[in-house]
Amino acid sequence: MVGLLIGFAIAHSGLAALRPWGESQIGPRLYRVFFALVSIPLAAILVIYFFNHRYDGIQLWQLQGVPGIKPLVWSLSALSFVFLYPATFNLLEIAAIAKPEVHLYETGIIRITRHPQMVGQVIWCIAHTLWLGTSFTLVTSLGLVAHHLFAVWHGDRRLSQRYGQAFSAAKARTSIFPFLAIIQGRQTLELQEFLRPAYLGVALFVGLLWWLHPWLMQATMAVPL
Repeated sequence: MVGLLIGFAIAHSGLAALRPWGESQIGPRLYRVFFALVSIPLAAILVIYFFNHRYDGIQLWQLQGVPGIKPLVWSLSALSFVFLYPATFNLLEIAAIAKPEVHLYETGIIRITRHPQMVGQVIWCIAHTLWLGTSFTLVTSLGLVAHHLFAVWHGDRRLSQRYGQAFSAAKARTSIFPFLAIIQGRQTLELQEFLRPAYLGVALFVGLLWWLHPWLMQATMAVPL
């Protein structure tokens, strides 16, 4: 699992770092397609391998019978997707239908944390490690969190190179740790910015995932990974 995580991290972050050069060679749309063709299969392998081996290793704790633990885990999982959502705001760019761009956001969830994907991943890892309690899940979570912590530095570095002083100003008004900039008075929370159709999509996705979860477990077991 550590090898799969390292391989995905090198491919995903490496291609992100090469984006300016790659786009200059083959254009933004074709580079986005190439990025997806590399990243999505690797991510799918990671997910399937995790599902199939989640109970491997040592059982460090067993909390699944504790009252309230299941609603807590599902609530944390749902919350994680609220932070993971920003990619859904530019679906046409993700699909390379519209020209993919690099955006400097400072609204919505970015007011809470400058790196919502990292926060969402940490919440997801806490929820699943709490539920499963195995050494395999703990190692997987530590690897995922380590990759996303690296991505915090890597993402800030790329935005600084691209936007310069504009990113420095945005960085000064935002924080990595959730709500820190708001507490310190460097940022305000504008609730109307969260009234977007994408959040309805997040809610529908969580509901669909809840419904399909047993089927997904069965489907991944058919894949010899």
